[in-house]
Amino acid sequence: MDFTPTEDQLSVQRVARDFAERNLAPKAAARDVSGEFPIAELRELGKLGLLGIAVPEAFGGGGMGAIAYSLALQELARGDAAVAVAVSVTNMVAELIAQNASPALAQRWVPRLVSGELVCGAFALSEPEAGSDPGAMRTLATRTATGWRLSGSKQWITSGDHAGAMVVWAITDPAAGRKGISAFVVDGKAPGLTVARLEDKLGLHGSSTAQLVLDGVEVDDDAMIGEPGRGFALAMLALDGGRIGIASQAVGIARGALEAAVRYAGERQTFGQPIIKHQAIGGMLADAATWLDAATLMTLRAAHAKQQGHPYAQLAAMAKLFASEHAWKICDIALQVHGGYGYVRDFPVERALRDVRVTRIYEGTSEIQRIVIARNLIRGSM
Repeated sequence: MDFTPTEDQLSVQRVARDFAERNLAPKAAARDVSGEFPIAELRELGKLGLLGIAVPEAFGGGGMGAIAYSLALQELARGDAAVAVAVSVTNMVAELIAQNASPALAQRWVPRLVSGELVCGAFALSEPEAGSDPGAMRTLATRTATGWRLSGSKQWITSGDHAGAMVVWAITDPAAGRKGISAFVVDGKAPGLTVARLEDKLGLHGSSTAQLVLDGVEVDDDAMIGEPGRGFALAMLALDGGRIGIASQAVGIARGALEAAVRYAGERQTFGQPIIKHQAIGGMLADAATWLDAATLMTLRAAHAKQQGHPYAQLAAMAKLFASEHAWKICDIALQVHGGYGYVRDFPVERALRDVRVTRIYEGTSEIQRIVIARNLIRGSM
């Protein structure tokens, strides 16, 4: 299997790297302290075409596919993971709408999402009692004369307070179980949609995480994505692709942390030589570099399978599991190499360790990934 990036894909990566190095990395530490949401940066990323890399050109996207998307997201996460997660969700939402909604609905929302006009998108699936189990959701959609009325609450919604558009999942047929769930595109400023609270998180301080309340939010009939009852299948499809995004984010954070550790180990001297020449430190960094290379290759393999139209759910789950778990280890090693300096905010590895931790949780926890992988093993599918 050859998934060596093409020149076009590498060009997208270079654009993302240049933007991250000029605009994200220099502000990342300050954003971590202030918690300022990156509105200006997201609008600029839209102008650069990085909010819709894999979205079809017919809807204003780049049509560049999953590999270019993964490469770009790695670079953005290396610069500032908080900005990268907003980019990841916006790409996922725009792609979901573009590929599954009616042409009219897609044309109404997707070009404005990928251009940055709407700042970003949100993926409103999880609820206070329905995180890893979307089938337990309670948000209801009831029929009106012209469409649907949505009532319920959503939890852990990335960018939920800033999103110009979001996909909201709700029950349209309570008697049908998972087959009674449908997905709707909702205006981020719709009457009845309010932010109940913003979470105070361990990391990703520049990325907001909201609890949303939908109190009789009205949407037209044509706001539904696909057919009634197809919402659960759409959520699982989007999450498969989203896991490639989170694996990419984990790889990018880990790469930035490892680069910082190697630089520090080459400059810091003890016992008359750089600490990287001490066997204990060199061995730790060698392990980290090996894990990072493996995580990168697994992520690109999943992206390649998606881009080629091949089954990729298993590959995405494996990439997300391995990348997120080993990115945590890599960031921990990077902090350890820095010694006491790694434990203070003056050095970026402290932030990297906090930012990377959530990659083992969102878009499906590591435990959920293991369930997905095991089920595929039972079916004999790799």
